Amino acid sequence: MASLLAILSSILWGTSDFEGGRLSKKHAPLAVLGFTQVLGLVFGIVLMLASGAWSAQALGSGGYLVPGIIAGLFGYFGLFCLYAGLSTGRMGVVSPISSMGAIVPLTYALINGDRLSTITSIGVVLALVGVFCASGPELSQGLPLKPLLLAIGAALGFGTALTSMSIGSQSSALMTMVSMRGATFFVTIAIALKFRTMGGFTKKEYPSLIFIGVADFLANVLLGVACTKGLVSIAMVLGSLFPIATALLAFKFLRERLQRVQYIGIVLAVAGVALISAF
Repeated sequence: MASLLAILSSILWGTSDFEGGRLSKKHAPLAVLGFTQVLGLVFGIVLMLASGAWSAQALGSGGYLVPGIIAGLFGYFGLFCLYAGLSTGRMGVVSPISSMGAIVPLTYALINGDRLSTITSIGVVLALVGVFCASGPELSQGLPLKPLLLAIGAALGFGTALTSMSIGSQSSALMTMVSMRGATFFVTIAIALKFRTMGGFTKKEYPSLIFIGVADFLANVLLGVACTKGLVSIAMVLGSLFPIATALLAFKFLRERLQRVQYIGIVLAVAGVALISAF
């Protein structure tokens, strides 16, 4: 069950990232990010009221509030580094390195007691290498310092956010995600006030924005639940496969050609998932 939830999380994340990337070609990426984060918060509040999840422990050891806030702020930091890195035009450097954020929660889980069999460990390595390759690494033009540092910042931001999500989800996955969106809500408002804009979206784009906000929120919740149903290390690795879904959607709908290394990455990731799921 945990593996299935984590894979579904990856599919939702990859799909929302694809749609977010498509809209970001017309609008400022931070505007798309901020608007969809607010929509995700609204959706999360509706789920919270419908499920009565607010009764979960919020504070103290094992509470969801502090981990949720940390996850939200570090996730936003990771996205800022990612967008800044991509703006340098070195996507082949930034995207693969930033996708390695799963190494942070994987390391945390192993230090805190997760034990993997030899076959499962091989599957984890294959999946991580597959994600790296599927992101389209391109180092033929060297490794400039600024994109490298931004990519590492993105990976650490995402990794810290994922680790905090896994901690808060032990109390309540849903409330952890609501806390995340609550924290980023204030960041979004500050950015909107600074630039005095709501993004300039048209009515025809609202369905896409709603989808991105809801899909991203659900992806977080599913991954959080997966962390409570099985090993955190496995859930985080399987939840990090979203770049593959994004690449395949871009190939299918935008006619973007995949590099040979991306095909190799997809095969490696699928092999890794098969080993993890079978053992």
